[in-house]
Amino acid sequence: MKNFVLLVLIMAIGLSGFRTNDTRTITGTVISIDDNLPIPGATVKVKGTTIGTQTTTIGKFSLKVP
Repeated sequence: MKNFVLLVLIMAIGLSGFRTNDTRTITGTVISIDDNLPIPGATVKVKGTTIGTQTTTIGKFSLKVP
């Protein structure tokens, strides 16, 4: 859970400078802070929006964001 919160915070900070007309694809892997293993089925959301996805069986995700 700590990883998820950290990931969302990093994404929110990174997205703050984007123009609203541009669409970007953000990809990444959600891993456990305890053992560095990927977390399958984790929900990744952009804070304050309805944009979100779930990680694959190997912890990877891809989001298209404005």
